Amino acid sequence: MKRAIPVLALSVAGLVPVWIYSPGAAHEGELSEVAAPPAQEQTQQQAAPQATARQTAAPQATGAAPKTTQQQTTQQQAQNRSVSGPAVNTSEGTVQVQVTLQGTKIVDVKALRAPNSNPTRMALPLLRESALKAQSADIDTVSGATATSEGYKQSLQAAIDGAQ
Repeated sequence: MKRAIPVLALSVAGLVPVWIYSPGAAHEGELSEVAAPPAQEQTQQQAAPQATARQTAAPQATGAAPKTTQQQTTQQQAQNRSVSGPAVNTSEGTVQVQVTLQGTKIVDVKALRAPNSNPTRMALPLLRESALKAQSADIDTVSGATATSEGYKQSLQAAIDGAQ
């Protein structure tokens, strides 16, 4: 009985910090990527292909070539479109992806929301690479991140369906 009272008191004292703990904003349990780069970066990215097109066309002797190259670059940029899939709730957390298409070809896939866990962080690049290679949502599940993989595939398929 002499030991029971100090053990109980120390146990309660040890649990108090656990009970009052609340995670900060940086630890919300999800990874979030920005859907689009900041406006300044986006402007620079759009300006760079046009500058490249002008540099490529400048050495040519005809005056029509620069317009054609610049028009093609502008048309390619206009053909690129991004579609976000729905947020899919899984047992590990919410998964949402955004697919960028050029015509019917998938040129990029970004995870907008995903669980903040080590298996998920390791799985996201593999899932992206598989989706780009397969050009569809028919990709293999990553071992150790099954729930995230299934949510990723569902959101990706919905985004692809929404783009058509």
